This record gives sequence, structure tokens and C-alpha cells, in this order.
Amino acid sequence: MDPLDASLLAHGAVLLVDSAPIIYTLEANARYAARFAPLFQRHALGEIELAVSTITIAEVLTGPLKAGEEALAKRYRAVLEAWRVVDVTGDIAESAARLRGAFGLKLPDAIQAASALAINAEALVTHDRDFSRLRGLTVLS
Repeated sequence: MDPLDASLLAHGAVLLVDSAPIIYTLEANARYAARFAPLFQRHALGEIELAVSTITIAEVLTGPLKAGEEALAKRYRAVLEAWRVVDVTGDIAESAARLRGAFGLKLPDAIQAASALAINAEALVTHDRDFSRLRGLTVLS
């Protein structure tokens, strides 16, 4: 996987962000949030565009909803929906199936990768090692 160096991203770059970096950031994870902070700072400055799949929305909202924190879930959803949201279409589902077959990805990971490819994202930002086998898409971790 490529190292995450937000300063190297071109102005206007579109990145699909996997669930873990978002969760680490929203929950201020002491170990991992700082790694992804420059990415979110560049987004806040309007220098890059962030996108999420509907899979990410489901994964990010699971924690607050499981804990019965409806207001927190609504805040998280509002943050995510302010970004570009990539719905899972039939084409993305087929692409995910192809990626699963070719690279042995788990279904959620295959949908993330297929979503990034569908929007011609410059990269997929993740903290998941399962993407290490993926070819044809830049993976930043």
C-alpha cells in the first residue's frame, strides 16, 4: 500500500474514504486519527473532494446506533452526506463481484474498491490490509 501523504494529492483530487479512517477521526482515536488528519484538513480547506459509499455510511452509523445514540448517528450521517455519496448500483455490484473473484476481497471491501473505480477516484483511503492485493487502484493507508 502507498503511504498516506495528503500533501502529495493534487488540488481537486477525489478520494473515496473507507470506514475506518472516518471512524478513527470521528471518535478521536488516539492511535490512528492523527494519521488521517492531514487528509481531512485538506478537505476542509476545499483542496480535495471526499466521497463515501453507502457501505461506509452503514458501517460508520453502526456504533452510535448500537449504543442507542440517535443524535450522534444523525450528526455522523450529516457529515458523511455532505460529501459525495456513491450509491451501490448494479454496475458497482458487478464490478465488486469481479474484484472479489480476482483478488479475494471481502464483499464490503470489494464494494468500496468498485465504488472508487466507478467515480474515477484518484485513490481509496483505508486502514485495511485486505486491499494490498488490489491492482488498478491507488490505495492510501
